[in-house]
Amino acid sequence: MKSIKISHFLRNQGYSLQTIARLKRMEGSILVNGCSRHMNERLTSGDCLTVHIRETQVSGNILPVPLPLNIIYEDEDLLIVNKPAGMPTHPSAGNHDNSLANGLAWYFKQQHIPFVFRCNNRLDRDTSGITIIAKHMLSASLLSAMILRHEVCREYLAIVRGYDLPDSGTIDAPLSRKPGSIIERIVDKDHGERAVTHYRVVKKENGHSLVSLKLETGRTHQIRIHLKHLGFPLIGDYLYNPDMEYIRRQALHSFRVTFNHPVTGEFMDFQAPLPKDMADIIGFHCVSSV
Repeated sequence: MKSIKISHFLRNQGYSLQTIARLKRMEGSILVNGCSRHMNERLTSGDCLTVHIRETQVSGNILPVPLPLNIIYEDEDLLIVNKPAGMPTHPSAGNHDNSLANGLAWYFKQQHIPFVFRCNNRLDRDTSGITIIAKHMLSASLLSAMILRHEVCREYLAIVRGYDLPDSGTIDAPLSRKPGSIIERIVDKDHGERAVTHYRVVKKENGHSLVSLKLETGRTHQIRIHLKHLGFPLIGDYLYNPDMEYIRRQALHSFRVTFNHPVTGEFMDFQAPLPKDMADIIGFHCVSSV
């Protein structure tokens, strides 16, 4: 094997230029056969390369708050949380101390670990379910690249009123911000960004349909707008369909996420059962794959 610069080797492993630049500034971050080395030094066959990520940066604007967290998986690189409906993902105006980020800041503070909030699939406040948190800069960078390459498969469950939607299909409708609004999105065939959602009907019960949706893209409010575009908007969606007879929040749940672990390559498959407020409407309490 020919020798290769450490920086080039790491680039081949998926490390971004930004990550490599930050590692250069971390004393003792690169070890070859147990000895500290610089990025421009070379590796040869049989060398043992160790990367130590020594972060001290913190998200100083996030107040640590002891909030209940449903953590369903954790290792040194990732943390998977089943976020409840009603909990914002990160602080915002009017939500300074009740977000997932606040609860995680407290969780890490109790372990004396520097905390930077790196959420890879931000959910709307009223959307429940699986959220992926990267615990350091490398896993965050690798996961972001995987999402761009469509290597993270996200499956959602939603409830709409009625039985008449087709059993399965693909919604390919570009989205853009609604003129005059900083929140709402619309289908915009002239200026919107491409957005693709694949769906199938899982169950029809009590005048409603439970729909499984897989995202090919991840635009803001994509599922909410696409189902409305199909003619079957989510029930309980105060912004796009304020049908509050059966539920007081948009009936949308991040049910399943699958991907290869960004560091180890191991196949990961996480599921979160349908929450009670949605399950009661459709009579669907199964926790296994749908």
